[in-house]
Amino acid sequence: MGRKPDKDGAYGKPAKYDPSFRGPIKNRGCTDVICCVLFLLFILGYIVVGIVAWVYGDPRQVLYPRNSTGAYCGIGQNKEKPYLLYFNIFNCILGTNIITAATNGLQCPTPQVCVASCPGALWVPQESQYSQTVGEVFYSENRNFCRPGVPGDLPVLQSLEQELCPRFLLPSSPALGRCFPWSNVTSPELPGISNTSISQGISGVLDALNARDISVKIFEDFAQSWYWILVALGVALLLSLLFILLLRLVAGPLVLLLILGVLAVLAYGIYHCWKEYRVLRDQGASISQLGFTTNLSAYQSVQETWLAALILLAVLEGILLLMLIFLRQRIRIAIALLKEASKAVGQMLSTMFFPLLTFVLLLICIAYWAMTALYLATSGQPQYVYWAPNASLPGCEEVPMNASCDPMAPSRNYSCPGLMCVFQSYSSTGLVQRSIFNLQIYGVLGLFWTVNWVLALGQCVLAGAFASFYWAFHKPRDIPTFPLASAFIRTLRYHTGSLAFGALILTLVQLARIVLEYIDHKLRGAQNPVARCIMCCFKCCLWCLEKFIKFLNRNAYIMIAIYGKNFCVSAKNAFMLLMRNIIRVVVLDKVTDLLLFFGKLLVVGGVGVLAFFFFSGRIQGLGKDFENPHLNYYWAAHHDLHRGGLRHRQWLLQCFWHVRGHPLPLLLGRPGAERRLPGPALLHVQIPSEDSGQEKRGASGGQKEEEVRALALTQDCTRPYPRPATLRLTDLYFVV
Repeated sequence: MGRKPDKDGAYGKPAKYDPSFRGPIKNRGCTDVICCVLFLLFILGYIVVGIVAWVYGDPRQVLYPRNSTGAYCGIGQNKEKPYLLYFNIFNCILGTNIITAATNGLQCPTPQVCVASCPGALWVPQESQYSQTVGEVFYSENRNFCRPGVPGDLPVLQSLEQELCPRFLLPSSPALGRCFPWSNVTSPELPGISNTSISQGISGVLDALNARDISVKIFEDFAQSWYWILVALGVALLLSLLFILLLRLVAGPLVLLLILGVLAVLAYGIYHCWKEYRVLRDQGASISQLGFTTNLSAYQSVQETWLAALILLAVLEGILLLMLIFLRQRIRIAIALLKEASKAVGQMLSTMFFPLLTFVLLLICIAYWAMTALYLATSGQPQYVYWAPNASLPGCEEVPMNASCDPMAPSRNYSCPGLMCVFQSYSSTGLVQRSIFNLQIYGVLGLFWTVNWVLALGQCVLAGAFASFYWAFHKPRDIPTFPLASAFIRTLRYHTGSLAFGALILTLVQLARIVLEYIDHKLRGAQNPVARCIMCCFKCCLWCLEKFIKFLNRNAYIMIAIYGKNFCVSAKNAFMLLMRNIIRVVVLDKVTDLLLFFGKLLVVGGVGVLAFFFFSGRIQGLGKDFENPHLNYYWAAHHDLHRGGLRHRQWLLQCFWHVRGHPLPLLLGRPGAERRLPGPALLHVQIPSEDSGQEKRGASGGQKEEEVRALALTQDCTRPYPRPATLRLTDLYFVV
């Protein structure tokens, strides 16, 4: 199963056994000092960029909509009026997408007012109401949608001609701070607007709004169910802790239960999909009858959906069965290692919660970048220009169209009908405004570099803590009092530069991937098949390079934590050690990952199924205090919970399972135990064979010799002498 011994030393030679070695070396010096200085200078510059953005930026320009006079809705004098109403929303469609216009702050060439609530019904003034006053038609009927300051005794016809009040109202709902028409609105007979223009405009706006409906409703669902999502994530956390405790006590039966549980869940999924498919097939429900729709729940009523799910689950079931059959011996070894790993975590319980600190640091990095980018994007002053719907009308010739204006200043005495001062863009004058693009690039570089450095810090600290456990001959007496704190201080004091070096290499590759994706997006329409093939090859190569660098970096960080060498030396030693044990590393490491995945799948899948039945209203009888919220897309909350277990394993589940997985190869073996430590081989010691009595005498006494022999566990159970032990690195993956 293993690789042939490296007799010619192509990948280096294992380190000789040192009986005085006691884990992470104490006497070490600072490594990669130049990289440390550059990193600190970069962070200082990053802070300066944030300060400049905070001084010149105004995020209100993005967070709050503005009315025609430039006043913000939802704050200040319009605190009770948080929504923006467009008098004629069809003008927003001219040359732009309504959602893009809303998110980018682009104001439509139509009067806009801040309102307390959006219109709830369709309304068009009748001809008999033209002679009435604004107070009678608008104010008394709870239609307070006119511009501020319009007198109540003004005739309705005059207010409509001067665009002081809306010509019509459409049933709308708030989204992004704006009032958008409902997707089922019909074309009314509106004065001054032809049916042709309505049909053309409504088709464009409804396309955008139908696409918006899903995301907006999902956000609304999250706002209603966020507390239940947190409760379910808390349940997943408790189940994770229970899993670790049981793994320490009954590892073998628990892993067997996990395997059978996953197989049973998949089998039930196959049965359920087959039952639904058979019913829909007999009914003749096909996707060809449904067509394309943004209502995703409608796809549950077609047979092709359940057939695809059936095939997918059947393939997964078959793959798992084959893996369990052919890898049963490795699974037995992995079970023993998982049991020992749980004991390691039990000796250092603080390691279970350390990834939460990493998660908080990541949140700080991402939040700082997001706020800096937002402030930079709004650092320019908004510019307004004169605009009229028809500049050829009498009285508009004297108006300097597209000339700058101030919406807050009193309007000039122009007789041009419909003349408005509308937002055009943000000014690009000034040193900061001219350098916004470069500062944003600097911010993106800072985001990736700091995030990768935080991840590297977490990996290196955990490696140092579990290495202290590994070399403790008499547990828990020889384990440091605060192994995690010692590793944290040691890493920050000596190896900040090495972590920054590795993080910078990974950051450059990630930025190259982003640039390549941007180029591919811009040139996608103009590429021929050959160019697309070349672009795809480049993207694939960079993806593989990023994965390889992540893998090598994690191993290098463990070598740094133990031996205290610089990044390049540690990466070289890690690579050599990996190549000397490549086959065993891959096989047993992936088997162990499979068992860990079973645990994650069982807990996350169980919580996800519970959330599905709860949010879909199928769990009744819990009382009003436990009443499920009424959601538009209950599957979205269920998917978020399920994703919250699989993707948030970084800080809930993986913070526990993968921290527990970190010490797997750092276990203190015992005579008769399994003789292979899984994972990327990083730590190695070597004891001479039985017949080399000269070096064996280095160990004092039989008990000491047995401890040393147990420390250097062999990779192959059939070999009569110990082989180099290996170190399994942490696998804390955080999504940026």
